[in-house]
Amino acid sequence: MGRLRAVGFLEGVSFLVLLGIAMPLKYLAGQPEAVRMVGMAHGVLFVLYVLLVLQVSIAQSWSWRKALLALAVSVVPFGTFWADKKLFQE
Repeated sequence: MGRLRAVGFLEGVSFLVLLGIAMPLKYLAGQPEAVRMVGMAHGVLFVLYVLLVLQVSIAQSWSWRKALLALAVSVVPFGTFWADKKLFQE
C-alpha cells in the first residue's frame, strides 16, 4: 500500500505539472520539449499506478467497484490525492 500511495502522489503531481506548466509552455511559449519530458515521466508513473492499483486490489481483496474508482480518479486532476485520502487509508 505504501508504494501505491507514493506512486499515486507522484503521478498526481506529474499530471498537474503536465497540465499546469508543460502544456502552457507548449502552446503559449512554443516550447514543446516540456511536454515531451513531463509527458514521458507522467506516462511511466500512470502505468505504474495502474499496475499497483491492480496488485493492491488483488492482495487486499478490494471490491471491483473500489478498484475501478481508484483507476477512474487517476484521469481527473487531483484525483489521486482524493484516492489517497479516501481509498488508500489502511
